Formats: sequence, C-alpha cells, structure tokens
Amino acid sequence: MAEEEHCADPGSSIVNVTVIVCTYNRCESLPKSLECIADQSMPDGVTWEVVVVDNNSTDRTREAVEKIAAKWPGRFHYVFESRQGLSRARNAGIRAARGTVIVFTDDDVAMDRDWLHHLTSELHSGEWAGCGGCIIPVWIKPLPKWLSIDDPKTMGTFVHFQPGDEPGEITISPYGANMAFHRRVFETYGGFRVDLDRSGKRLLSSGDTEYGDRLLAAGERLRYEPDAIVFHPTPINRMTKTYVLRWWFWFGYSRVVQHGLPPDIRWVVNGIPLNFLRRIARWTLQGIVTLNPPRRFARIRTACFLAGIVAGCRDRSRHTPTSENEAGEALWVTSKSASLETKMRS
Repeated sequence: MAEEEHCADPGSSIVNVTVIVCTYNRCESLPKSLECIADQSMPDGVTWEVVVVDNNSTDRTREAVEKIAAKWPGRFHYVFESRQGLSRARNAGIRAARGTVIVFTDDDVAMDRDWLHHLTSELHSGEWAGCGGCIIPVWIKPLPKWLSIDDPKTMGTFVHFQPGDEPGEITISPYGANMAFHRRVFETYGGFRVDLDRSGKRLLSSGDTEYGDRLLAAGERLRYEPDAIVFHPTPINRMTKTYVLRWWFWFGYSRVVQHGLPPDIRWVVNGIPLNFLRRIARWTLQGIVTLNPPRRFARIRTACFLAGIVAGCRDRSRHTPTSENEAGEALWVTSKSASLETKMRS
C-alpha cells in the first residue's frame, strides 16, 4: 500500500477511475465499506484504484486500511490529511488521484458489486461533467413519530438522494456519498470549498452540493444513475430532535457562507436582520400550538433554520474569520472559477 503525501503526477500511471473514501475515527466500520468497494465488478480493460484519506484519525484507521490493502495488492493508496475537514480531505484525495474519473463515497456505506460501473460508465467520454447515484438510508431503528419520510425538508438531515427512477440529466447537485466527476472539472473549477467544512461542534455543510451547483452554474451537465445504489446507515444519535435541529441551524448558517446575505433582509441592527427575528418567533409559536407531531416539529425546524441564517448574517457583518488557512487556501482555482464564484454569490 502506497502512502501519498503530495500531488500525484497526472502523467504517471494514469488509471480510468479513482474512488476516494475520506474517513475519521471509524476503524471499526471502515473495513466493511472498503471490502464492498474492493469487490466491485468492472469491465475488462478498465483500470481503477481506491484512495483512502485518513483525516487526522486518532484510532487504528491506518492499521485497518493496511489489512484491507494486503488482500488486494496495488488497489489501495493511503493518504493522511492532518487538517480537519471533509472538504480538505476530499481535496487531498483529488491531489493523490490518478483517475480520469474521480468518485466519492462515504466510509460507512454498502453497495452492490456493479455500483462503480453504473456510476462511472457514462463519464469516460467527457460528455458529462459528473454523475450522482441513488442513496438509500438504512434505518437502525423505527422512525420516531415526529419524523416523517414524507417531509423532504426534515429528511434533508439524513443522506437520501433519489430524484427519479430513470437515468438521465439532472439539474440538482448529487450528494457526496455517491457522486463522480470527470477530472477536468477540478482542473477548471477548483476543488471543494473548505469554508463549508465542519469544525468541532460547528456542523457546517453543503460542500458537496455547492460543488455540483458550481458546475451547473457554469453550464456543465450532470447525470443521474438510479442503478448506482449506495446504502447509507443512519446512526441512532442522529435520529434525535436535538441533532436534527442543530443540523438545520447550521444548514441555515451554511447558506449564508455559501450564498452571502439573503436578498430579503430588512432593518439590520449589528448585523442581525430584525425581520428574520419576527419570522423565527412566528414559526416557533406555530410549532408550540400545533398538535400533529411531524407538523409541529417541521415548524420548530424552520425556526432553527432561520436562526442559523441570523447567526450567519451576524458573523458575516463582524467579518469573523474561521482561520487564516481557510481564508487563503485554494486548489487549482483559476480566474474563471473565481469569476463564477462571484457571479453565484451576487
């Protein structure tokens, strides 16, 4: 097993497909996912590799990867990224990747043997910039009464992506647990935004969907493959009101980081949009008086989302930096991609 510390030489030992798995302190569940990936059935003549990015784990992650790699010599490459954050880990994986098509998935998923072929087969020609596959949540326990699978917004907390039953073009971004892009898009539009990374208790998100949105805004075409299925477990600790409400708060915060201030802001005091405070109070009151559990929770969830937007507006007005590195880091960012970012935020 090779350990990559720097950018791979794109002209050296090019392969058709690279699968990137970013992981943090999941040495127990990681081997099962890597076994599924290693057991993929790909057509003859298609070369592929797996890059496992250890995002500063403190458990036995490297040992777990080495054991799997020994069973499939030459298939796995280990990368250590000491800077915490999923976007940083993904960018490190891109630098180490040799594939013309670059695939991303999670470290706790399962898939059938033909998943990788379905996800990547249409990308080699370059007609499509990227492709997303179906993500089906696996529930560890029955859903609580306040959580309804019929409410797509509440379900946004959980990894679920199934925009249709037929393959073809999509106008929404795929999710990071099951997506692939042609290598050229990273050379043209840069890497994943590190200012949307989770840090400590800050559940910032949308690094994956921001990337798809960036490509769509540039006129690139994305594809959906319903037969490229990933099964994503839902941890019990995430099926709680506390976690879901925290997730929605930080999702609102992330929207401000990604898109800037909302256009309907009025009456701002110290960076806080007062009209949003009224909306928070209204949704909270409606949640208190609503009897139906899913509807009641949906209203409280909306209030938390708006509270996240308010917090994002406040911090933006104060020019609160996350860190010097996050403010200045860029990966292959060209003037073209920078102008696209400016256009998207305006």
